[in-house]
Amino acid sequence: MPSAPNQHATAMLIRKLESIATLSDEQRQAILSLPVRLHTLAARQDIVRDGDKPSHCCLILDGWAYRYKLLGDGRRQIFSFHIPGDVPDLQSLHVPTMDHSLATLTKATVAFIPHESLQDLTLRHPGLGTLFWRDTLIDAAIFRAWMVGLGRRSAFEQVAHLFCELYLKLQAVGLAVHYRCPLPLTQIDIADALGMTNVHVNRVLKEMRGQALITLRSQTLVIEAWDELLRVAEFDPTYLHLEHRAA
Repeated sequence: MPSAPNQHATAMLIRKLESIATLSDEQRQAILSLPVRLHTLAARQDIVRDGDKPSHCCLILDGWAYRYKLLGDGRRQIFSFHIPGDVPDLQSLHVPTMDHSLATLTKATVAFIPHESLQDLTLRHPGLGTLFWRDTLIDAAIFRAWMVGLGRRSAFEQVAHLFCELYLKLQAVGLAVHYRCPLPLTQIDIADALGMTNVHVNRVLKEMRGQALITLRSQTLVIEAWDELLRVAEFDPTYLHLEHRAA
């Protein structure tokens, strides 16, 4: 019988999966029975590094994480930000060698789930295997949206698009409401994700505040004009394939 902490951990995975699909009672129980090892990590600590061959996947329970790649001169490109319920290294089930790193953005609690347990789960419950594949495809859709931003959107549009995306993802798992959400990103994090300089990000945020689109204080984002932010970003949430969306 799985322990209470283990069930709490895997309940986070259920909440994430139910933001993109409907689970049966049998599927929920199977996920709750997964074995996990819990770890609390400091902020800015690598969870798995480029070149590693992990034997488990990492489920974010509390705090934020991000995927990134370092160039030879130390420059960093952030590929994605991850919130509780996410399994950012799910691809390691089938691609054994990591081609990027995964690190905590804030102090975080994570659950390590053995690959063999996840593989057994998908064999016993093919519908869950399909759902994990769906989650991976949505991940790819998010990458495509970011690529469009990096290649064709203005800096203002990129930041607006990122804020819309993060708010909807947080809302879908119960971590945001009334257009208010945690945002523990520094300006450098945003710059490294969107291919800008720290100075440029600072200028965009000031402009957004000046237009009364957002308030950003104490690591909390308040979207003051949701419809206008959507319009500026040309944001279409279809690519997130969420079952729950902002009103």
